[in-house]
Amino acid sequence: MKVGIIGGTGGIGQGMALRLSQNHTVYIGSRLEEKAQAACEMCSYALKVLGLPFDLIPTTNQGVVDQADVVVFSIPAENLERTIESLQGLEGKTIISLMNPMVRADFFKYNPPAEGSAAQQLQKLLPQSKVVAAFNNIPAGKWQKLSEPLDYTVCVCSDHADAKTEVMELVNSISELKALDAGPLAVSPYVEAITPLVINIARFSKKRDVGVYFK
Repeated sequence: MKVGIIGGTGGIGQGMALRLSQNHTVYIGSRLEEKAQAACEMCSYALKVLGLPFDLIPTTNQGVVDQADVVVFSIPAENLERTIESLQGLEGKTIISLMNPMVRADFFKYNPPAEGSAAQQLQKLLPQSKVVAAFNNIPAGKWQKLSEPLDYTVCVCSDHADAKTEVMELVNSISELKALDAGPLAVSPYVEAITPLVINIARFSKKRDVGVYFK
């Protein structure tokens, strides 16, 4: 599968690239291609040291759209509209939203847009694309710890059955992640809101890499 990550130079984006590129072609995207090149070199080196296979390609965010079958939005939710305005050709694409809009005061609080969730906002902005909410609740630090398995549950929401199936297969191809069908995109606010919850649990309980497991 050809997977492109918009915002692929961030911590989560690079972590996803490290994990996904072992079984898929991954395009690391950025507004500046030189930043994507640097991130790609770092990821490639880490995988080489561990003797792991990989298929990584640096490009711009537009290059991600042009070349990938599945496009991941791994950006701060507040940058969503301006990022979409800079891109063309997202129609018909499977789009993964792992954005979790929140604000921090004395604790982290879910802060959804008027549409109800970042994923729903993305679907409204891209009515001809197939938006899927997934990967929302995986701790950022765990993505890059390649010596440790990723064994969390991933809730997958979408109004497009074919795209949901495609993304669930992608989830299940990564380490020990397990995809669960969580229903339509209308469920995504509840999924996104879990992230500030687990961050608060980690902070106040002095735990690390708090995740979600459903059995």
